[in-house]
Amino acid sequence: MVVVGLLAQAQNADKVYDQYLDFNLARLQNEQDKAMDIGEKILPDTLKLPQKVRISYYNSMAKLYEDGGQSVKAIAFYKMVIAAQPNYYVAHRALGYLLIKGIADKAPNAEIKDEADIAKVKNALPHLEKAQACDPDDNTLILIKSLYQNIKDDKVLDTLPARLEKLKKNCEDILSDQ
Repeated sequence: MVVVGLLAQAQNADKVYDQYLDFNLARLQNEQDKAMDIGEKILPDTLKLPQKVRISYYNSMAKLYEDGGQSVKAIAFYKMVIAAQPNYYVAHRALGYLLIKGIADKAPNAEIKDEADIAKVKNALPHLEKAQACDPDDNTLILIKSLYQNIKDDKVLDTLPARLEKLKKNCEDILSDQ
């Protein structure tokens, strides 16, 4: 009886992995709707995927949701990726920009006074800083500085170069599902 149960679990795990392969194929063939459908079918069984595969799946789902304009769902998946791979700066950059979506579009030098917006900015800044440290980009650096100025946090802004230097020591730019 135990052997039958283990065999059923293994077959179920294989089925989930096969779905993951179909999910990746759909994404690679730019069949976004099909990829989303398959991805959502995998969701209840993600724990049956090997850890690295699961992280890659979460990242792919985050990107699909982001590209589909579903920021809230994308944010949740990017947070899962970062929790599992804290040095994967690509997810940090995406998450940072999603967290300030709408805020950064306002007047670039306007003071941010709304407490909810300030909280969003403070939540996004560490992610933007990690991305900036690992993959320097003038636009991201300008945005980071502008956000600190807009929330009137010049003391933290003054220590930005030291933080970026420290953050750039551990950077990953590719997720492996192997």
